[in-house]
Amino acid sequence: MGGVAVDVGSTGVKAPDGGWGWAVLAGCFVITGFSYAFPKAVSVFFKELIREFGVGYSDTAWISSILLAMLYGTGPLCSVLVNRFGCRPVMMVGGLFASLGMILASFSTSIIHIYLSTGVITGLGLALNFQPSLIMLNRYFSEKRPLANGLSAAGSPVALCCLSPLGQVLQYQYGWRGGFLILGGLLLNCCVCGALMKPLVPPKSAQKKELGEDDDKEQEAERNKKKAKPKLLDFSVFKDRGFLIYTVAASIMVLGLFVPPVFVVSYAKELGNEDTKSALLLTILGFVDMFARPLCGVIAGMQWVRPRCVYFFGFAMIFNGTADLIGSQDYPSLVAFCIFFGISYGMVGALQFEVLMAIVGTEKFSSAIGLVLLMEAIAVLVGPPGAGRLLDATKNYMYVFLLAGCEVAVSAVVLTTCNFLFIKPKPSVDADKHECVTAADDSTAKMPKSITVDSQEVERFLKEPQQNGSMAACPETCL
Repeated sequence: MGGVAVDVGSTGVKAPDGGWGWAVLAGCFVITGFSYAFPKAVSVFFKELIREFGVGYSDTAWISSILLAMLYGTGPLCSVLVNRFGCRPVMMVGGLFASLGMILASFSTSIIHIYLSTGVITGLGLALNFQPSLIMLNRYFSEKRPLANGLSAAGSPVALCCLSPLGQVLQYQYGWRGGFLILGGLLLNCCVCGALMKPLVPPKSAQKKELGEDDDKEQEAERNKKKAKPKLLDFSVFKDRGFLIYTVAASIMVLGLFVPPVFVVSYAKELGNEDTKSALLLTILGFVDMFARPLCGVIAGMQWVRPRCVYFFGFAMIFNGTADLIGSQDYPSLVAFCIFFGISYGMVGALQFEVLMAIVGTEKFSSAIGLVLLMEAIAVLVGPPGAGRLLDATKNYMYVFLLAGCEVAVSAVVLTTCNFLFIKPKPSVDADKHECVTAADDSTAKMPKSITVDSQEVERFLKEPQQNGSMAACPETCL
């Protein structure tokens, strides 16, 4: 779990760590932004929907909940589709679904229609884009993968800072129906991002070099592989202790990770602050998060840090939980909380999928991420509502933050402790090379002993022609 291996994709091609991979990274940046920011950006239209359909705020809040549930809960379905059809077609179809859902929602006549269109159809479309984009990012980057993950994760705060003001402008200019229609057109860009996900193909020269004396055996092996049905969902990842530890820790973490951003604005208003000052807290949090993610990716890619990325992830979780536990009682302390929470939140966002990639590798990542997201979907649906019930019972926001901090801190303890006790570090590729070189040096070190023994006989036989006038036969030891 702590080791990092050089990833080779399902086609046997080594990750290029650049080239077209930067275009893939740009597509992942946009997809990550849409996937995480869109459920929050839709909340801008909630007041208009309440007036239109005569429902309560809790009824409209289900729109975002269903979006997130579809994003996380359809993980195994996405894994099956990716393993069956590939990333590019799945993402392009997902982009059509995401756009279609918002377009249909603009013609809704009841809140149930919006649940089905925006929540289910758009949520499914975003899920079909989010997971395959991470899989392609893992295939295109190996050495620079931590940096790539950090830059890709930065799409979430950037998109949130753009989509929320855009939603307000669209609502003011065109109403909620026109706004939904325009956002549906905007989501067609997911199809463009999907088109960027060009599958890796081995070069022809490499294919020719592989064909040697054992052509027939290799061709037979390839035929057998083609005949064997590929696993659409590989459950063998559950045999990996590292994966089990990660899944349990991530599920506990998600229970409390998303709670503070949901309640911090309401908490500020409860302390008597104005609406604009309270809303500014989320802007501060998002701005800090925007820079924390790529910076964390740079740090995670360092030579000393990367083999220990699991423990670095645990540190980020402890940092996040501690920020919740310290709490705050006035506006300046809330600003400080948002700064530190934004840093730790960005670290967690940049590292969570990087650590999973390091655990399972490229081959099993498509199945692993689907199963992990399914487990996290349960926690996402339980966490914020559970915190809301605690708030209703205690009427004190501090207890909500303390509960969230404890959940995240416990997940960090589970991850780091179990990894230290039960997971042996994997030998690195450099270590294997070093062992080979050492073995070669040992074999050559034995050679001089026989040469030094034979050199005396060589000198003696070189002198014999001068004495005997003829060249004596060289003994076998000289050969």
